[in-house]
Amino acid sequence: QVQVVESGGGLVQPGGSLRLTCTASGSRFTINAMGWYRQASGKQRELVAVFPEGGGTEYGDSVNGRFTISRDNSKNAVYLQMNSLEPEDTAVYYCRTGVTLAEGYVEVWGQGTLVTVSS
Repeated sequence: QVQVVESGGGLVQPGGSLRLTCTASGSRFTINAMGWYRQASGKQRELVAVFPEGGGTEYGDSVNGRFTISRDNSKNAVYLQMNSLEPEDTAVYYCRTGVTLAEGYVEVWGQGTLVTVSS
């Protein structure tokens, strides 16, 4: 079984920065993809930034140029550096990973961390 835990959310003023952390834990798994999604109140969940299975990175149009995803494979962790935050970035940010276990491919989501951008 694999678990994903996010941290780093909070309240920040417009123009400020935050860094989110996501760590996957478990036994005998291989990470195929990992990244961040978000869901604002009353809206659908959307892509923020991911390391897709095929390699490289993908960013949502609304965050491209302001947010940066990075990872530490030795820790099974991904990070999201968020700069120039705007009130429209207020949302619950979820980490998702696609992993291969002995029984096959499994998608795992974290519980989410709330980011609030407000003055």
